[in-house]
Amino acid sequence: MSNTKIAVIVLAVIAAMVAWGSVFTVDQRQLVLKFRLGEIVGANYKPGLHFKWPIVNNVRKFDGRILTLDTRPAEYLTKEKKNVIVDFYAKWRISDVANFYKSMSGGSERTARERLFNIMNDGLKSEFSNRTIQEVVSGERNQIMANISKRANEQAKQFGIQVVDVRIKRIELPKEVSAHVYQRMAAERKRVANQLRASGEEEAEKIRAEAERQRTVLLAEAYKKAQEIRGVGDAKAAAVYAAEYKKDPEFYAFYRSLEAYRDTFNNQGDVLVLQPDSQFFKYFSQGNAKHK
Repeated sequence: MSNTKIAVIVLAVIAAMVAWGSVFTVDQRQLVLKFRLGEIVGANYKPGLHFKWPIVNNVRKFDGRILTLDTRPAEYLTKEKKNVIVDFYAKWRISDVANFYKSMSGGSERTARERLFNIMNDGLKSEFSNRTIQEVVSGERNQIMANISKRANEQAKQFGIQVVDVRIKRIELPKEVSAHVYQRMAAERKRVANQLRASGEEEAEKIRAEAERQRTVLLAEAYKKAQEIRGVGDAKAAAVYAAEYKKDPEFYAFYRSLEAYRDTFNNQGDVLVLQPDSQFFKYFSQGNAKHK
């Protein structure tokens, strides 16, 4: 092989290497910085193919996706000076790659995680120190997460970081605190139950009293109406008796005597001591005389 051909091949290889070193690609999941002798000269490149000067320029790629900060559970003091164990995680991403590179020791994700953890840790300390255990455990978790997210995002912005979300996975109490809290919660529930039970008994007494009053009124009105009906009936019966008495007084007297006999001798053990010629036995005597 001649020297000319060797030179051509060498030049072709050098040209290929120069061409290869003159381009770089950016993936849609990446953020890229271009440097010129260690100085940033380009950032925030769109996905695709881009050019650079070989040797003079170099590029550094960073993950542009949403990343997760997940740490071990830590203890925090509440307003009552009681410890709670909190397990949380945060979602974050690089929002300003140039600022991120300058702030985080050459764009170290490890340094960024440490900074974010410190920010979250301070925020949790502040939030929990202003709340009681009951508030933390039972009802204000969403508010705590919203406050921490807002505060962390404001502080992390200076480092080229955006805090997307902060979530508390669980809040636990140390064993010695748990028993005390559960006792207080049980006592509170018992107090509420007793209060509701007392209110129910009071309402029940009112209902029973009202029902008894209505019953008494209904019975009185019914008795009054019954007496009125009975009075009308007795009046009509008396009128009928009087009319019949006028038609045949003797039969009426006989009928009344029979009723008196029936009522008097209703039981076998009844004893009545009267003279034989008493007016009470008038129809008995007349009956015997006619029979004879």
